[in-house]
Amino acid sequence: MFTKEKFGGRLRKLRQSRGEKQADLAAILDVRKSQVSEMENGNRTTTLEKFALICEHYQVSADYLLGFQDEER
Repeated sequence: MFTKEKFGGRLRKLRQSRGEKQADLAAILDVRKSQVSEMENGNRTTTLEKFALICEHYQVSADYLLGFQDEER
């Protein structure tokens, strides 16, 4: 089941496991660092276009980020 908290936690885990800072991901998504922080804290989501970019950047399935499966691929 999708929750903003689960999405945010998985996003944070992926970013940190790649050694990236929030500012790095913000630059890739062309958003402010605070927007990445809000996503990771479960306070907001993102657009479909940026969601697809996150999946592509981290090479994970949409189902993983949305919480529908536990395997990244």
